[in-house]
Amino acid sequence: MTQIAECRLLYEQTQFPIFQNRMYSSVAEARDCQRGDIRLVEDQRSGLIYNAAFRADVMDYDENYQNEQAVSAHFRAHLDIVADIVERNMGLDGLVEVGCGKGTFLEMLAERGAQITGFDPTYEGDSPQVKREYFRPGVGIQGRGLILRHVLEHVIDPVDFLLDLRKANNGGGLIYIEVPCFDWICDHHAWFDIFYEHVNYFRLGDFQRMFGALIDSGHIFGDQYIYVVADLSTLQRPVFNAAQRAELPAGLCDILGDAQELENAPGVIWGGASKGVIFALMRERAGKPVQAVIDINPAKQGRYLAATGLQVRAPDEVLPGLADGTVIFVMNSNYLEEIKASAGPRFRYCVVDQG
Repeated sequence: MTQIAECRLLYEQTQFPIFQNRMYSSVAEARDCQRGDIRLVEDQRSGLIYNAAFRADVMDYDENYQNEQAVSAHFRAHLDIVADIVERNMGLDGLVEVGCGKGTFLEMLAERGAQITGFDPTYEGDSPQVKREYFRPGVGIQGRGLILRHVLEHVIDPVDFLLDLRKANNGGGLIYIEVPCFDWICDHHAWFDIFYEHVNYFRLGDFQRMFGALIDSGHIFGDQYIYVVADLSTLQRPVFNAAQRAELPAGLCDILGDAQELENAPGVIWGGASKGVIFALMRERAGKPVQAVIDINPAKQGRYLAATGLQVRAPDEVLPGLADGTVIFVMNSNYLEEIKASAGPRFRYCVVDQG
């Protein structure tokens, strides 16, 4: 990474959990989780934004890491849209998914008839289509199209990482990249979307400078994500453009905001993933802790969130005991209607990312 002297400081926080998606077996273990600092900077040579305090050597993903979103019908609908983009731009032959995780998206493409191979050393399933290793030179497989979903925000030196992928893929091929959108974070004052696991924060302009030309690009998942399709052979090191200088909105660090509900209501969180972990932590630090955390993912239920030690529980464990009018903090507006349909009209809903 570029030295801090050549960077402009944008945002700081201290003592965040290094894994907000790692689940813990006890309150004590969760509260004692390993922590790191956030020092978000803009590189004045490349224009890229990253956490200068990030340490790759502490990032050890294991079986306690849980970030499966496909239990939601809304998220599966999003994956269908992504599959359409991939099929439209790359076809279904000779695909490689780099960092395929639990293989959910790979399986969706395979059901469409895709010839696809996944690479992920942390894969836990038994699909013969997935290799438990990194995609690198010498693996013996090359793809007509590479798929990189929510990987690039996790790796130090993203351009070098893409250059390595290009080398592994014989110097070319198409690539689909999907990452969170930093402009959306700023526009929605979504401070809870800045956390340690994500070392990089991208804007569409970053990829326009990174590739000679984009074949396809846009915003998806309620504009929270950016996607691009590009030819890896056109990859280049981005150069800072003053017209694309990052500007954080005033009040981004005003954690609770001006809304009375955010200031005063204890409420419960719906969504025990990244946003919920940081939201709960910062409310606790502000002396306004939440009552409970709800999540529909069975793998999270009964376990504890990093830093606060709040237990994640199923909706039917929490909702019957809540008073009418209790505030439910919806961590992601994409799931609001799904949550309201499940919880019903007894509660008030505060969508925290509509700032």
